[in-house]
Amino acid sequence: MNVMFNISYGLYILTAKTDKLNGCVTNALSQVTSTPNRIMVAVNKNNFTAKQILKTKKFNVSILNKDTTFDLIKRFGFASGENTDKFEDFSDYELAKNGLPYITKGVNSYLSAEVVDVRDLGTHYEFLADVTAEVVLNDTPSITYSYYQENIKPKTTITNKKVVYICSICGYVYENDPLPEDFICPLCHHDASFFVKSEI
Repeated sequence: MNVMFNISYGLYILTAKTDKLNGCVTNALSQVTSTPNRIMVAVNKNNFTAKQILKTKKFNVSILNKDTTFDLIKRFGFASGENTDKFEDFSDYELAKNGLPYITKGVNSYLSAEVVDVRDLGTHYEFLADVTAEVVLNDTPSITYSYYQENIKPKTTITNKKVVYICSICGYVYENDPLPEDFICPLCHHDASFFVKSEI
């Protein structure tokens, strides 16, 4: 087992807006200082949300709780906002004071933030941002990435026995062996380090 999988993560929906509303699922968010109240989030460069944040320098973070459904995570985590309108036929959101959306169902709170610095991490951008608003919606406990894996994500079933690589974020199955080192998941855009080899 990869020791990195033992690091505890939460799950969040990061939202932004340029010419359209958009968002993506992330687990790479943390508070870095309390004075000023500042957070850091890392976003894959291939994500349309990252491009929007680079342009506008602001975003919202909806904190997922134990009422979250797989459909919500699938909507925001399994497709690119460049060619998909993730808010089409979706009513479980409102606009915060900064004009950006936050999710109202399956979350317990949200943050609004303004970027103060951007660092290029190679495959990702790291956004350092000041928190401009904190709003509690309910007291349902937040989920961790492990909780998502064990309780929300559907179990993958494959009939042909062979070596496969399964994305630990979204469950995408890569059916060739070996997995290329530069492989990027076509659904959630995470790199090869997030894939787990499985013999089935």
